[in-house]
Amino acid sequence: MNLVLPNRFLDSLSPTALSGVKVTFINMPIREQAKPNNPPLGPALLAARLREYGAQPTIIDLNIYRIKDQVAAERGLTSGRCLSYQEARGLIERTLAKAGEQHLIGLSGLITTLSWQTKVAQMVRELDPDAILVSGGGLATQFRTGLFDWIPELDAVSHSEGDDIILKIALDAKAIRDRGLESARLSGQLSPFLQEVQNGRPRFYYHGGRTPDLDALPHPAYDLLDSDVDGFKVLEEYLSVPVWGGQAKNSSATSFEMSRSISTVSSRGCPFACKFCFRGAQGERNYGVRSAENLAAEFMDYKARYGVDFVGLLDDNFMVSPKRISELADILEPYAAAGQLRWGAHGRLDEAADLRPTRDGGYKSAEVLRVREMRRAGCMYIGFGAESASPMTLEEMGKGGFMLTVGLERIGGFEFPRAMTQGIRNTLEAGIQANCTWIMGYPGERLEDLQTSLGFIKWQQEFVTEGHAPGTDAYETALQSINTSVFTATAYPGTEMFRHEKVREVLSDVFSLRFDPNTKQPVMDENFKTYVLELNDATKMITNQSGRPLNFSNIPDDQFVEIRNKLDSGDLDAVLGF
Repeated sequence: MNLVLPNRFLDSLSPTALSGVKVTFINMPIREQAKPNNPPLGPALLAARLREYGAQPTIIDLNIYRIKDQVAAERGLTSGRCLSYQEARGLIERTLAKAGEQHLIGLSGLITTLSWQTKVAQMVRELDPDAILVSGGGLATQFRTGLFDWIPELDAVSHSEGDDIILKIALDAKAIRDRGLESARLSGQLSPFLQEVQNGRPRFYYHGGRTPDLDALPHPAYDLLDSDVDGFKVLEEYLSVPVWGGQAKNSSATSFEMSRSISTVSSRGCPFACKFCFRGAQGERNYGVRSAENLAAEFMDYKARYGVDFVGLLDDNFMVSPKRISELADILEPYAAAGQLRWGAHGRLDEAADLRPTRDGGYKSAEVLRVREMRRAGCMYIGFGAESASPMTLEEMGKGGFMLTVGLERIGGFEFPRAMTQGIRNTLEAGIQANCTWIMGYPGERLEDLQTSLGFIKWQQEFVTEGHAPGTDAYETALQSINTSVFTATAYPGTEMFRHEKVREVLSDVFSLRFDPNTKQPVMDENFKTYVLELNDATKMITNQSGRPLNFSNIPDDQFVEIRNKLDSGDLDAVLGF
């Protein structure tokens, strides 16, 4: 069922429609092995939206806490551990006691937060039983109504973008509190998203579509993160941890430091179709951008309000529009030239290469390079999702089309896509840090394909250290600017990779998953739930209880494990020598 909000919903909503409505968002912990460095953007955007119509939002951010104690030390967590479930319950209870009974409580988090959302839902149902409880964001978007089976305490699931649908969810919660569930249902106020009433509680399934104008959205309500109920300075903690770089521990190496940084997004959705990537919570293939003027205004607001010296754009496709890049450069150039503003973004290496195929089979460069315009605007960093330097693997991933259109370049015995090599050259020559991320173990990948990716990393190291004497500070700084970490290919539900025949075969063998023969979708049983609970952000190799690895590649399991261990220890040369 693909129900949507009526076209005139926003036009008919008065500025006081949600006056007195109390809404709490609870952000789940992720990546315990690293310090948290990105404030919860989704909840902050939704809170700002609700305030436009008179609501009283609160954010409980469970992710910010990293406790350094004996437990953390025993687990090897140098940055500290996340809250325990008991500690989290105490924080939620104290916050709700101060905020009062809530009309609506929303749980936010990626697919990797299933265990946390399950526990927090139980806590919330006990602490505020009359509040409407909804799950949104990545986890809800991937599993949709199936999530009710795993988290029965939920009253609602909301998938995809939430900027407009959150207003309808809050209105429904208000109607139930004001009139009672049955009266509100009979009045038609809960249409069209109420699916059923089960054991006296509603079951809503909300569809979140794209808001008409991204520029019209308010900036995130980060002021709600000023301090928690106990006085802990949540936002200040985020600002003090670099968005990218060595301290961030997120495979994003930098050759420079940042003292106060913050993150945002410049676009929604994705115009590309990489098979390993899930884009459901951020607009799917429905690509939309914020204007250069709107983005620049947010940059300067953060500079003035928080004193940041770096802004990170987290969306993957900042570089799609050359026109917007030049417009942004025209606005920000005076500030960038004065050293008042630095920022970074993500893009594709073929966009950085800016090469165009010619009719004679050759290629030519664009007259105005995107990376030069970005540098003019103050950009210092671009993260490239290279993933692989093997043409075969890139084709398998769904990344070959644009990356291979201008052919290959032979370097050091390897054949690299020319778009990748020239993209790196252009970026560095423009004075921007180029950081590539990599994946091993994709379906069909052979040892020689992985070695090609590692060969590209080695070429990058040679390129950036050229002219620097080994052992000098300049040499070491340049060397450390090249990311050598390699993710393990992870099959996330909802991706095209997850439907790959080899992936389904391995998941069936290793985790005993069952798939519907017609839809190719997994059966949402306990085996599938066990698999989902094992998922993380691809920083680890997933194994079953017997220690068998999830290996979708053509590399034998024993060699795959050995390679994974070598890469984790930073020994790329050993893998190149296999």
